[in-house]
Amino acid sequence: MASITIRNLDDEVKTRLRVRAAEHHRSMEEEVRIILRDAVTDRRGPRDLAAFTRQCFASLGGVELELPPRGPMREPPDFS
Repeated sequence: MASITIRNLDDEVKTRLRVRAAEHHRSMEEEVRIILRDAVTDRRGPRDLAAFTRQCFASLGGVELELPPRGPMREPPDFS
């Protein structure tokens, strides 16, 4: 495992960190590890539009759309 040293940490930040660690019944070192782990965890949702749309509207139960009937293809344009 790696180690890091944080220099020039404000006294107020250290005090708040000590209080937060005590509230969670942890050491300051463990509290910092958890904060850093949470900060770099990738919590982004889906990366494609279809998955994002499904996620947004999943609670609504979905929607059934009526598709229009298909017709024959048009003739391509003639540029001659």
